[in-house]
Amino acid sequence: MYSPMLSHLKTRLTTIVAIFLLCTGWSQHAWSAKKESGRPNILLIVADDLGYSDLGCFGGEIETPQLDSLAARGVRLTQYYNTGRCCPSRGSIMTGQYPHRIGLGHMTRNLNQRGYQGHIADEAITVAQILQQGGYRTFLSGKWHLGTEDPTKLGFEEFYGTLVSAKTFWDVDHFTRLPASRATHTYPKGEFYGTDAVTDYAIDFLRMGRRTPDHPWFLYLAYNAPHFPLHAPKEDILKYADRYHVGWDQIRKQRLARMKELKIVPPETKLSPRSRYWDWGESEARVNPAWDSLPTDRRGDLARRMAIFAAMVDRMDQNIGRVLTSLRQNNELENTLIIFTSDNGACAEWDPHGFDIRSSRNNTLYWGDQLDKMGGPDTHHSVGSGWANASNTPWRLYKHYNHEGGIASPGIIHWPRQIKQKGAIVSTPAHIIDIVPTLLEVSEVSYPQKWDGHSTLPLPGKSLIPQINGKQQTDRTLYFEHQGNRAIREGHWKLSALRGGDWELYDLSQDRTELNDLAEQRPDLVNQLDQKWNLWAKENFVLPFPKDYRIDYLPPIKE
Repeated sequence: MYSPMLSHLKTRLTTIVAIFLLCTGWSQHAWSAKKESGRPNILLIVADDLGYSDLGCFGGEIETPQLDSLAARGVRLTQYYNTGRCCPSRGSIMTGQYPHRIGLGHMTRNLNQRGYQGHIADEAITVAQILQQGGYRTFLSGKWHLGTEDPTKLGFEEFYGTLVSAKTFWDVDHFTRLPASRATHTYPKGEFYGTDAVTDYAIDFLRMGRRTPDHPWFLYLAYNAPHFPLHAPKEDILKYADRYHVGWDQIRKQRLARMKELKIVPPETKLSPRSRYWDWGESEARVNPAWDSLPTDRRGDLARRMAIFAAMVDRMDQNIGRVLTSLRQNNELENTLIIFTSDNGACAEWDPHGFDIRSSRNNTLYWGDQLDKMGGPDTHHSVGSGWANASNTPWRLYKHYNHEGGIASPGIIHWPRQIKQKGAIVSTPAHIIDIVPTLLEVSEVSYPQKWDGHSTLPLPGKSLIPQINGKQQTDRTLYFEHQGNRAIREGHWKLSALRGGDWELYDLSQDRTELNDLAEQRPDLVNQLDQKWNLWAKENFVLPFPKDYRIDYLPPIKE
């Protein structure tokens, strides 16, 4: 465990040694090389509601040069899975467990079931706690949202960000600094923006970590962008103001063409039809409309919503660039393991027009001069299901669901000192439960068999290091569930199902867009995978499903 007093003594000793080295002719380069030869620093970056194809390096038109540069020097994971929703995914990222196993099978409301407690379980252990015990400095800047009030009680020395889902990017009071006694930045009126501030504190935390050069650091940079509300600085919005008037149908086609050029998807990949959506509280689905069928004013409103979304992604990328600059300036980039991903697919809530004021059926049509106000401090918008469908190109569906549009994330891993196949694309299936085993392998910290007097849960994931270095991987089975939507993937086979619906069977080696349901042709395989899913669901407290999720937007299943 990190000790401030011990750190102070070590810092003084380090200073004395550094002076001695300078006096005896050792160079700063030699000192840095010696430091970098040890265990790596770890930077884990998670975006919020970012779609599979939003980044430039995954086929998107949004300008993301910083992440693109990481992809060019690292590897891209093109079959990298999440849990379909923010709280469950962030719980899995922190613990390496499937979310129901740690009480976060839904969100932060307690449903009085073991798998749906609404907060990270008392018996869970976070990767921050393990790394801290192994000598790492541990910091979190960004979104927590695991149902507890203080991340510093779960392994992080310092925290800045939001403890819940983002409500605004413009109000400094929405963000929290812990421990509460710590000094905070002062921002001039009108100059606070959440993504910038999260990065300000992340860079502060890196400076803290460098004060103890014999302790590597772990920084969890958990952005709440581009999650609604759609808020972005005006100069970034204007950059994209004209880009989306072509509409989501053209954007989807353009993205798929670039994805094929980049080899993110195979050349034979077909674009899925415009996805269905379920409006607030409705059990019957509708289909996203053709862009050209919408009235002119509505198209103007929706083009501006997507421009704000793009600006949020762009601004996040700019801020990631600030962090990378800090690493370069301190000779840390070569031996820092950087992992980037998103917690779920893009968010469709709740219809093609998006919502305003709050998450609900409310919608305001903006037109003319009103468009210039969108994205500012007095507004609250979502992007809607049509643009979310485009963000998840070429997949079906979105966040909440377990078809590929909900659970497929962009994945980037960058570690120049160790990655051999720079710029490579890795299509081996992987999952965010693999993050914890990966961090433990590179940090050389053992997973404890006991914690606070009780046995720890075995980790279901596996380290990503062998596969990013090109080693052949055996087939594995991955499991999914959220709000009754469910899936299982084993090798190239996948069962997917909507809440209350029958299993659909897909051969993802031929049909990852889930267009050709083979369930009737292969009932034996459906039955085999169904049995495996049910066994996993019982062992991980997924079943029985809650009868009432206590949320207005999700209607009860008809008996």
